[in-house]
Amino acid sequence: MALVGMHHVVVRVEDFDASVKKWESITGKQVDRTDQNDGLGIKQAFFDLPGGGFIEIVAPTDPEGAVGKAIAGRGEGIHTLSMSVDNMSDTIDGLKSAGVQLIGEGGPQVFIHPKSANGVLVQLSER
Repeated sequence: MALVGMHHVVVRVEDFDASVKKWESITGKQVDRTDQNDGLGIKQAFFDLPGGGFIEIVAPTDPEGAVGKAIAGRGEGIHTLSMSVDNMSDTIDGLKSAGVQLIGEGGPQVFIHPKSANGVLVQLSER
């Protein structure tokens, strides 16, 4: 089991357009692409990073979606930290044996529950 690097960071925001401009200033570059995921109830902006990985800005389009509820309950901030792993199956086995609570095991995306990671939702992405 090994976390081998940072894959991406998701930042939840209330005002999508203002936040995209703010992150353009922070990164010193224009947004690389935007999208809207109606199934998740979010707008997305992606800033690719030169060394690999990306920063994803998300704003709720549905107050009942996960991001909408997180904004209402916790406000803006880091929503997800996505880590690259070398072997998903071995990583899951190792985390489970260490008593780490997982979300989505067996599905297309696996996360470490925030209760097991000091309040941070950690997504696992196989390289």
